Amino acid sequence: MEFHILPIFAFLSVVVVASHAALSPEAYWKSELPNTPMPKAVKNLLHNEWMEDKSTSVGVGKGGVGVSTGKKGKPVYVGVTPGKSPFIYRYAATEDQLHDNPNVALFFMEKDLKKGTKMTLHFPQSTTPATFLPRRIAEKIPFSSEKMPEIMNYFSVKPDSKEAEIMKNTVKECEEPGIKGEEKYCATSLESMVDFSTDKLGKNVQGVSTEVDRETRLQKYNIAGVEKMAGDKAVVCHKQNYAYAVFYCHKTQTTKAYVVSLVSADGTKAKAVAVCHTDTSAWNPKHLAFHVLKVKPGTVPICHFLPEDHIVWVPK
Repeated sequence: MEFHILPIFAFLSVVVVASHAALSPEAYWKSELPNTPMPKAVKNLLHNEWMEDKSTSVGVGKGGVGVSTGKKGKPVYVGVTPGKSPFIYRYAATEDQLHDNPNVALFFMEKDLKKGTKMTLHFPQSTTPATFLPRRIAEKIPFSSEKMPEIMNYFSVKPDSKEAEIMKNTVKECEEPGIKGEEKYCATSLESMVDFSTDKLGKNVQGVSTEVDRETRLQKYNIAGVEKMAGDKAVVCHKQNYAYAVFYCHKTQTTKAYVVSLVSADGTKAKAVAVCHTDTSAWNPKHLAFHVLKVKPGTVPICHFLPEDHIVWVPK
């Protein structure tokens, strides 16, 4: 199920011509982070029309900015599907989350992050194909709960549809306050994500994402190596379900990031990003992590892997 996309491209064709000289998202990255490689998660979300080596003209109905409600059945495990995100820590676990496969390592303890540990994981491809819009365009599109009727009309979304429910939920999550010690921001463009991350961490940063050889079924992975990234602070950006790429980014002073080398039973290799939270005392006591690990808030560091379309920013 995808949004009707013609209205936005009719709008884009006018805006792009009117702002011909503005930097593309890719060019902005290079200007702000000239010595920082672009992670795969970002490259995959750059629409062809915004790449430097492509024409800047956009026609009605050309390309694809859309959102899907995900696959039918149970949610995938290392990923985010419609409903409350397990990566927003003010939420209690939902009934669906509580009844998911208990053997899947969505959350785990930092002490288990070592060579030889076996975990049951699934790294699916993104079920939300929405790409980045240039900031000059994204900023012209309303993004607030009070403007929701206008947004629904803009994207030709029926107010009582599943797509409308998903969009409302994403905007609401972005508007709610963060937990104690959390600085949060919803980036509606790559440029705004870069600005937020460099504002919090400085210009000498790198963005890293999980990369897997190929999509596989749910299976056991063996940890072949663990590399801690620099510093004990990070900005983590989670891809949201929306009509174009929106990221829920948050920074705390109690976050560690690791790159974990994984090898599965069928030979699939992955370089997975793991994020560990050393202080969970402000999390909702009914959060899924506490249910899965059978621990209480603030007692032990809690970790999780990032899906392939999420990004962690850390100092170099």
